[in-house]
Amino acid sequence: MDLHRSTIVLLILSILSPVTISMRYELTSGHTKCISEEIHANALTVGKYSVVNHNDDHHPLPPSHKVTVRVTSPQGTAYHEADGVESGQFSFTAIDTGDYISCFTAVDHKPETTLTIDFDWRTGIHTKDWSTVAKKSQVETMEIEVKKLFDTVNSIHEEMFYLRDREEEMHNLNISTNSKMAWLSFVSLAVCLSVAGLQFWHLKTFFQKKKLI
Repeated sequence: MDLHRSTIVLLILSILSPVTISMRYELTSGHTKCISEEIHANALTVGKYSVVNHNDDHHPLPPSHKVTVRVTSPQGTAYHEADGVESGQFSFTAIDTGDYISCFTAVDHKPETTLTIDFDWRTGIHTKDWSTVAKKSQVETMEIEVKKLFDTVNSIHEEMFYLRDREEEMHNLNISTNSKMAWLSFVSLAVCLSVAGLQFWHLKTFFQKKKLI
């Protein structure tokens, strides 16, 4: 019971804590960098990326500052593809549970240049920009908090169902493994007894031929 309560507490903390992937990293010409995120089935995910322009006078980025982006599912299905872009975004609802991968490849350029990329990846309730919702709808703060809490509860509910299904799968796997191990033990015992009986018969026959018994 304590373990079950601890699991629920950890689940709630994990959902309420920020899980948004927001990063800035460097990428050299001709190289690739991939980021993975575990996403549950039927969860909405939204991503936004851009090559940082370090020019203070806001000049356009040179041709060397382009990237090719590919977002794939655990089965390798492409959900987003973009070639030679400076920025972009994607959004989709995950069909399967697993690790979804976003790969960024800087265009090949000589001499090599280093690009700085901003990448923001949100999943589940974190895909909603509540400040925008409040601004557009002009609703009261309390109503916004209630909506956020409602979405959080729904997310916890879905996570609990997911964990319950995984627990049932593990339980069935344990039963199947124990059953197979029992049969394997029985077969091993039968083989050992058969070998022992065969050796006894062989020795008895050998001693009878030698007239030792």
